[in-house]
Amino acid sequence: MSILKQRLHVTIRGAVQGVGFRPFIYRLATELGLVGWVNNSAQGVLVDVEGTQAQLQNFLLLRIEQQKPPRSIIQSLESKFLAPIGYQQFEIRTSTGGEKSATILPDLATCSDCLREIFNKSDRRYGYPFTNCTNCGPRFSIIEALPYDRANTTMKQFQMCIHCQSEYENPLDRRFHAQPNACPECGPQLELWERDGNVLALHHQALIQAAASICQGKIVAIKGLGGFHLVVDARNEAAVQKLRRCKQREAKPLALMYPSLESIQVHCQVSELEASLLRSPQAPIVLLQRKLASHAIAPSVAPGNPYLGVMLPYTPLHHLLMAELGFPIVATSGNLTDEPICIDEKEALQRLSSIAEVFLVHNRPIARPVDDSVVRVMMGREMVLRRARGYAPLSIQGTGSWELGAEEQLPTTTPDSQLLTGAQQCAPSDSLLAVGAHLKNTIALCVKEQVFVSQHIGDLETVPAVNAFERASADFQLLYQTQPVAIACDLHPDYLSTQFARNSGMPAIPVQHHYAHVLSCMAENDLIGMHDSQPVLGVAWDGSGYGLDGTIWGGEFLLVTKTSFERVAHLHTFRLPGGEKAIKEPRRVAIGLLYEIFGDEVFEMKHLVPVQAFCDRELGILQTMLQRNFNTPVTSSMGRLFDAIASIVGLRQQNQFEGQAAMELEFAIAGFDLDECYSFEILATSSPAIVDWLPMVRGILVDIKCGLPLGKISAKFHNTLVEIVVAVAKSVGEGKIILTGGCFQNKYLTERAIKRLQAENFYPYWHQRIPPNDGGIALGQIVAATFHLSNRKHQPCV
Repeated sequence: MSILKQRLHVTIRGAVQGVGFRPFIYRLATELGLVGWVNNSAQGVLVDVEGTQAQLQNFLLLRIEQQKPPRSIIQSLESKFLAPIGYQQFEIRTSTGGEKSATILPDLATCSDCLREIFNKSDRRYGYPFTNCTNCGPRFSIIEALPYDRANTTMKQFQMCIHCQSEYENPLDRRFHAQPNACPECGPQLELWERDGNVLALHHQALIQAAASICQGKIVAIKGLGGFHLVVDARNEAAVQKLRRCKQREAKPLALMYPSLESIQVHCQVSELEASLLRSPQAPIVLLQRKLASHAIAPSVAPGNPYLGVMLPYTPLHHLLMAELGFPIVATSGNLTDEPICIDEKEALQRLSSIAEVFLVHNRPIARPVDDSVVRVMMGREMVLRRARGYAPLSIQGTGSWELGAEEQLPTTTPDSQLLTGAQQCAPSDSLLAVGAHLKNTIALCVKEQVFVSQHIGDLETVPAVNAFERASADFQLLYQTQPVAIACDLHPDYLSTQFARNSGMPAIPVQHHYAHVLSCMAENDLIGMHDSQPVLGVAWDGSGYGLDGTIWGGEFLLVTKTSFERVAHLHTFRLPGGEKAIKEPRRVAIGLLYEIFGDEVFEMKHLVPVQAFCDRELGILQTMLQRNFNTPVTSSMGRLFDAIASIVGLRQQNQFEGQAAMELEFAIAGFDLDECYSFEILATSSPAIVDWLPMVRGILVDIKCGLPLGKISAKFHNTLVEIVVAVAKSVGEGKIILTGGCFQNKYLTERAIKRLQAENFYPYWHQRIPPNDGGIALGQIVAATFHLSNRKHQPCV
């Protein structure tokens, strides 16, 4: 009697394209004696397979999930049994189109197999800087359309040689359907150019001469995976200073690339987790504590900073270059400060010729700029501070299907009702675009039940940066072939991203900045749409965000329900003399803060460091501004409070880059371990409650007068902020506490807050793969917009 065969159709969604998933299915089906087919579709991987019930159950329930390729991520697996057709064999079929929702895999660092090949003199890929396979290499930086096939990538112009084609077609080869597959005979090649574009060397000689230029102290522009790096010898102080002058990057730390983990360990403390991150397929820049031995690194790499931002080589090109050099290099983004990174060699000649002295380029086009990611270990797990290569654009699953109660209310306050025209007609299942914030911009696209968060775009401070932002917005829509029905943006009317939303022709949904911060952290911690629907307390601390009352928020405590938020507490407000100028001058912030305590008397307190930082004429102007409330916006910003304290204790009067004063205040704690804190008050007579920092500042002034070490003052200041979080949490009474915003990039503050909250039986949540800074805003905007569209009769969340 013949055994009855059945047919199983499987749809696998997630990061399943470009990771060898089809070859895996082919080998598995063949091993089990199944027949049918597998292909890539715009939704993921489709499998149609016939066999006995026992064979199919083994295939579906046991083998796929347990043995899937190491770089793949299965987000959903849907199956159904159908009538058999009578397949005779198993095959890989041509990819199909349709609605685009497949997850695009990020670019992955070189795997160990490819690494062995490029250093094996007997291998045909020996020394080849574009070696890759299904387990590694370019993905997001080369894809132009879905599904992920060679014809839809920038590799389409390279015709595979007979050897590469054979690998590509062999199901038992690890390069089976590896879309960027290439070799020295048929793939991309290196060239070394002068500033005028003249060719100095080709192929491996180009790499050798580029290495020689680095050894000579020259600045070399290198076209890598997602754009250009500007490279110099990290041990050469003169070369690093020259790079800073030319790049117009005064003091912000520069990233380093080391030849090996062992060489990093000479200069830095490296935990097991940090080592794992450095060697991971994501291969991010990891912030590491310096050792004394790091004096070999030029002082100008990270002046006054006890941390170094370090990465390992992540492409064959980098591995070959670092093997040739044998010492650490500065590998910073190929751009001028506040501009996007260059991705095209001809563009690089125009934009970087005033910086770089030679250009190491190649002829594999880059589809979009993808900068290096930056991570820091917090509480024994990674926190992504800049999400780009290796992480973007992996999706956040489930965002589009959050369900809301029919009677739940949304806030009714909105700054501009014209922004909302048409939004009430949108369905929650439609695609949405979020355009993020002004600084550290990312965008996000919601398609069905997935949110795709873009790579780091940067600060929208220059015309090239805004152009890059607009290209990224169009790129995501084109990639997924979707037309969003609405666009979420920041509440700030002057943000260029907000203006883009206003002018997009789509209904625009403004979302309050700090509410978006809290929602982004909730989303990545799976706290959206939970069945218990209990409110959470969001602690959103950053530099600035446009508030519902028109002031600058930034020291916020938000009680967040399933559909709305209430501002339950915030820092005592003070004025910023000079407005935007104060962001770059902590001394101005300090004057505004001290004026709130002492009034006009502060200008006679000549012993105070912030007062000494101005001449008498400047002090007179500041006093007039504060007296007349002229160009002195009101703020509750925690970021500005950090600036003010850094100025008052004499640490920094002017910022050379964003967050410099706050970073130095954190670093000053090193070596001091104490639990003392300053006094503060929570004034609960008003709603929202006011967190009064005046007693704390008075205590700091007393400690300065008594000569208490700066590190102790900083530790007491940080401890006070933690106790403020605990005190407000107790007064609100909700168990789940969200820690979000740029201030929670501070390791001491974040870890101490988590431990104290846990000790008081609260459940703190903090960021992991989505940045706590404004790089996470777009995700939060998507969540808020989804809330709005799911409850269309109400006004949107702002």
